[in-house]
Amino acid sequence: MIRKLIKPNFKEIKQKSNQENKRKPPPPYKTHAENYYYIKQMNNRTQLVFELMTGEVLKGMLDWYDEKCLKVKKLDGGTLIVFKSQIKYIYKNPDFAEAKREDPGPGK
Repeated sequence: MIRKLIKPNFKEIKQKSNQENKRKPPPPYKTHAENYYYIKQMNNRTQLVFELMTGEVLKGMLDWYDEKCLKVKKLDGGTLIVFKSQIKYIYKNPDFAEAKREDPGPGK
């Protein structure tokens, strides 16, 4: 009976270990956090301040949003459609937040 020596193929073993040790895939590009924020502000009818790239400041409520633009109901009654690329900052109107905290509401 003839015995044959079996040698493992180290190249195959290295390739398998490299494939198993690959990094985790990066997180998805779209997290939908922006959409969640817009929906929350629209449902709560939060007054927002929009600072544009040009330095102009808009105060109003978010009416609807799209992939590339937002529709803002201004406090004076007008509406504007603003491209997202032209918005520098969006934050809650501090004047409205203070007035809301001071007002205890009906029945309190």
